[in-house]
Amino acid sequence: MEAKENCKSSAAYPMNSGDGPYSYAKTSTFQKTVIHFTKELVQKEVVEKLDIGFSSTASPPTIFSIADLGCSVGPNTFSAVESIIEAVELKLQSQGLTSKIPEFQVLFNDHASNDFNMLFKSLPSNRRYYAAGVPGSFYGRLFPEASLHFIHSSFALHWLSRVPKAVTDKSSPAWNKGRVYYSNSRDEVIEAYKAQYQKDMEDFLQARAKEVVCGGFMVFIIMGIANGIHPSEAGGIVSEETVDSFNIPIYMTTPHEFETAVKRNGCFSVERMEVLPHEKVNGVANNDHQIITYPMRSALTGLIKQEIGEEIVDELFDLYLKKVEEVYLSSILDSGKSLSFLVVLKRKASH
Repeated sequence: MEAKENCKSSAAYPMNSGDGPYSYAKTSTFQKTVIHFTKELVQKEVVEKLDIGFSSTASPPTIFSIADLGCSVGPNTFSAVESIIEAVELKLQSQGLTSKIPEFQVLFNDHASNDFNMLFKSLPSNRRYYAAGVPGSFYGRLFPEASLHFIHSSFALHWLSRVPKAVTDKSSPAWNKGRVYYSNSRDEVIEAYKAQYQKDMEDFLQARAKEVVCGGFMVFIIMGIANGIHPSEAGGIVSEETVDSFNIPIYMTTPHEFETAVKRNGCFSVERMEVLPHEKVNGVANNDHQIITYPMRSALTGLIKQEIGEEIVDELFDLYLKKVEEVYLSSILDSGKSLSFLVVLKRKASH
């Protein structure tokens, strides 16, 4: 049965919950700014191209289902969802179908270890949708066939389903000795990460192709690197040479690599792919080093606690802050080598 695919094994490292200084809710300012910046771009695509019964000769669905994949604990997921609902309403209004605005159902997805209690406690009181949580890895099936009209995911697809096995195998040429990430590593390590990313994206797109209705949309905001940039040029995340067994399951794709994965899958058309300009989406001072290090701590603390231990966290990120102050990471952003990009996909007719 298809439901068995929901049991797909995947590593889970949730973002920091709560409302402390290192929580995702307090450190995701950059993500919030990008989501806000892309609002008009996404609405334009929806109004012009979303066509699942949105015409004077067809009836729109009475229930419009939206899924946010990798929702974390808020509040950014709520902003994204509200923007999508506004876009759908604008689409209907543009077609003279205001009386046919559907009820909205929003399905918040993340790993089972995500703090769904905090997520639902902070749901907007004035929300215009019915909310439900769907735990599980988005690299497998999560929803019934042809049940979703819109999928959103921001700053989640750089997480791999697992650390590539070869980089932790001492007998493998891809063993990532002395490093925790693939940037500045040997080509064998980089290729192992790339192969894991390709496999994960194949699984992701196959699952979504079954879940999204024909004509439905998927919108992603993806952290990546520019086309033609070697991973060693884009900077690393953490450096701890004494921890040979620790590797970060993150892969920074290029727009070209992502588009190649979509074309290989064949079930979606690329309606829009646009690199987002740093100067318009940062919204924060690049030279504020805590704005760089706090989000990293929010994202990686769970992974570090699980793989190394809680006692190293404070010392590690104190050292990381000092390193950031030396390197001045905004120079990497300003170089145009690292980037965020928006992707809008549309489900093709059954295929």
